[in-house]
Amino acid sequence: MPTWGEILRELNQSRSPQGTGPDFDGIRRRYLGSLHELTGRAVVLYTTAFLESRPIPPSDVQIGLRDIHGFMETASNITERSLDLVIHSPGGSAEAAESVVDYLRQRFDHIRVIVPVAAMSAATMVTLAGDEIIMGQHSQLGPIDPQFIIATPEGPRSAPAKAILNQFEMAKAQCSSNSAYLAAWMPILRSYAPGLLTQCENSRDLAVKMVSGWLQKYMFGNDNDGPSKSETIAQWFANYDEFQSHGRRVGLDAATNIGLRVTPLESDSRLQDAVLSIHHAAMHTFSGTPAVKIIENHHGRAWVLQTGEVVIGPAPPPARPPGSLSPATPLPANRAERRRLERGR
Repeated sequence: MPTWGEILRELNQSRSPQGTGPDFDGIRRRYLGSLHELTGRAVVLYTTAFLESRPIPPSDVQIGLRDIHGFMETASNITERSLDLVIHSPGGSAEAAESVVDYLRQRFDHIRVIVPVAAMSAATMVTLAGDEIIMGQHSQLGPIDPQFIIATPEGPRSAPAKAILNQFEMAKAQCSSNSAYLAAWMPILRSYAPGLLTQCENSRDLAVKMVSGWLQKYMFGNDNDGPSKSETIAQWFANYDEFQSHGRRVGLDAATNIGLRVTPLESDSRLQDAVLSIHHAAMHTFSGTPAVKIIENHHGRAWVLQTGEVVIGPAPPPARPPGSLSPATPLPANRAERRRLERGR
């Protein structure tokens, strides 16, 4: 298996078509093609630079509604109905995750979600909408309990919905037993906007409802015990009192023990090589270019988010100006024109 260092050496020995530096796109796309050749399934990579140390706006690496454009772009020249979705993400909006899942499930009949390192929070929700999951011993999912941003005098603070509810119950209990606690609790309770407690309850119920429904329909669609399994798993992933931290790791063993259909990545050495090579090549792309999010298929068609701009890259990539992932020649303005040109080739 090409290791992190070996792929870095490969990149350092390569040259982009313009001869201006390592061929990040070419090597990453070659490994995406290798996974497709191995499995015969369509491959879509969804990966972000959330582990990079450079300053990146959090919204740029989170799952958001604009990701739909990336998935539409990468699905536009795929004919296969079975998909391997390789995902590496810290999570993001549950509502956007629902949109991504709905689109992919309409587009593909069978989805296998591969987690090379981490798919957390809303990315865990997307993963749980697959027919099956592939994880390594080092891979991790995470809790799906909703998080809220609360305005405080010291600035915005993030808190789990269940922690907010628990804290409110604590405040009620202490203040009812001793009014002297009111002075200490009032500054905290003032930050609770109208409707916050109801939103906390509803958001958790929504996350459980979405994940339970996806599990029942896809992963356990042919299982007589599917409804009960799906509800149990969804409730477990949303249980803040169980995890006590939104960043808590759910590894391969825990995912298997809770009843998910998970295959160890290590069970197939060729698949492991292909998946980890894609991941390493993508991480080197983030280290060496302005890219912070990549959605790309095995044909090399890509939607790339750089800090401040979105780039759509066809395959094979045309000539590009130095230091940019964007095509030098503007793409046709609409889908019909792009497809007309593709048929002409």
